[in-house]
Amino acid sequence: MTTRRDFIKSAALASAGLAIGSVSNKMNAASYSRIVGANKKINLAHIGIGNRGWEIIEQFDNTGLANVVALCDVDLGAEQTKKALAKFPHARRFKDFREMFDKMGNEIEAVAIATPDFAHFPAVMMSMTYGKHVYVEKPLSRTFYESELLIKAAKKYPKVVTQMGNQGHSEANYFQFKAWTEAGIIKDVTAITAHMNNARRWHGWDTNIKHFPAAEPIPETLDWDTWLMSRGYHAYNKDFHSGQWRCWYDFGMGALGDWGAHIIDTAHRFLDLGLPEEITPLKLTGHNDFFFPMSSTIEFKFPKRGDMPPVVITWYDGVDNIPPVPEGYGKMELDPNIPAVAGGKIQPARLNPGKEIYSKELTFKGGSHGSILTIIPDEKAKELEKSLPEVPESTSNHFANFLLACQGKEQTRSPFEISGPLSQVFCLGVAAQRLNRKIVFDRDTKRATNDAFADAFLIGEPPRKGWEDFYKI
Repeated sequence: MTTRRDFIKSAALASAGLAIGSVSNKMNAASYSRIVGANKKINLAHIGIGNRGWEIIEQFDNTGLANVVALCDVDLGAEQTKKALAKFPHARRFKDFREMFDKMGNEIEAVAIATPDFAHFPAVMMSMTYGKHVYVEKPLSRTFYESELLIKAAKKYPKVVTQMGNQGHSEANYFQFKAWTEAGIIKDVTAITAHMNNARRWHGWDTNIKHFPAAEPIPETLDWDTWLMSRGYHAYNKDFHSGQWRCWYDFGMGALGDWGAHIIDTAHRFLDLGLPEEITPLKLTGHNDFFFPMSSTIEFKFPKRGDMPPVVITWYDGVDNIPPVPEGYGKMELDPNIPAVAGGKIQPARLNPGKEIYSKELTFKGGSHGSILTIIPDEKAKELEKSLPEVPESTSNHFANFLLACQGKEQTRSPFEISGPLSQVFCLGVAAQRLNRKIVFDRDTKRATNDAFADAFLIGEPPRKGWEDFYKI
C-alpha cells in the first residue's frame, strides 16, 4: 500500500521536474525503454471496469493505441466486471488503486477512470501526482473545490496529459461550433436554453425522505470501504451502488452533472463563458435534502466578456418540465390532448436532450454530444447556406485524441484547464439545487458572497481520515 510519505514524496519530486517525461519518478531506465517501445502503445490502467467503465475500455481498445496492463475495481467478483476481466486475462488486478500504484506504478503510463462522480478526485489526483496521464469521466469532480484543485494540479504537472470524458468535444459539434464562432456566424449570443427531460433513476422516489435508506448486507465481493473513498461513512444500501449513486447529493451530480457536459460544453468553451455571477433555482419540484428534485429549472447568469454580451443559460430537467421552443423550431412530437392555455403555444410532449442558442441576429438549435447545430427557421438557414464556413473533420475520436496526446502527437480537446471550469458551473448549479436558493458568486475570488452555507458547500465536507493528503497541492 502506498504510504503517506511515499505519496507526498512523489508529489514533491514531480513538481520539481524530476520525473522522466510523463512517467512516474519510480521508473528506472529499463522500465522506461520497455514502455516506450511496446509497439508504440500506451500502457493503460483502468480504474472502474464495470458498466460505463466497460464501455470506455472497449472504446480505448478500438483505437489500437492502448496496451491494458492493469484493471482496478472495488468489486472484481461482480457480474458487471466479468467482461473486462475476461478480455484482458493478463492484466494485473486490484481492488484499490493505491495498491495498484504501489505495486506496478512503473509499468503504467496512463489511467482511465470511470468511477462514480464523488470517487473521481482521489484517483485523478494520485495519478497526476505519480506523473500518469489521466482520462476521467465527466463531471470532473463532485465539488467546486475538488475541480479547483485539479485545475491547479494540471498547472503544477504540465507534462501530464489530461482529458475529461465529454466525447462530443472530439466530434462534429465541437469543430462546427469552433468554425462558426471564428467565422462570426455564432456571435452576440445572449441566451441559451439547455434541457434533458428524460426519466431519471430517482423519479418516483418518496420526496418526503427524512433519512438515508436502511443498512443492507454488503455483497461478499465488494470492498465497500474503498468504494466510499474520501466520503464520510455511509452504511451500504443497493440504492447507493451500481449507478444509483447519481441520485444522491452525497455521491453524484444529478441530471445537470450527467448531461450538462454533453450539452453546453461547446458554448461554454467557444463563448468563453467561464464562471457565472448568479445561479438561481427557478423551479425545484420535489426538493429534499437527500436526492435530486423530480424536475429543476436553474438560471445561470454570465457577465460580459470583452466585446461579448452577457449570457443567460437556463437549464431544464424533469419529464414534466419541457422548456419553451422558439418560432420556427421545426418538427416536434406533440400531444394533441394538451390544450393551449390562455392563448399560449402548445409545447412538445417530448424534446430530445439539447439546446437552443439565441443571438442578436440568429437562433440555433442542437442536440447533445456531437450533434451539430442548425439555424432556424429553415428559411434563414437556406438564406445563409452559401456563406457558412467549411467545417473540418475530426482527426480522432475522444479516446484516440487522449492516447495520441500521450504520445505527443495531438493536444487533448477537453483538458482540465477547459473541463475544470465547465465542471465548476455544474457544481454551482447543484449547490443552488441543494440549498434551494440563489447564489451570488464572485468570479475573481471564487467565493459565494451572499450565503455562507453556499460558500461552505462549494468546498464540501472534510475528507475521511486517511484521505487528507489527496487534497494537498
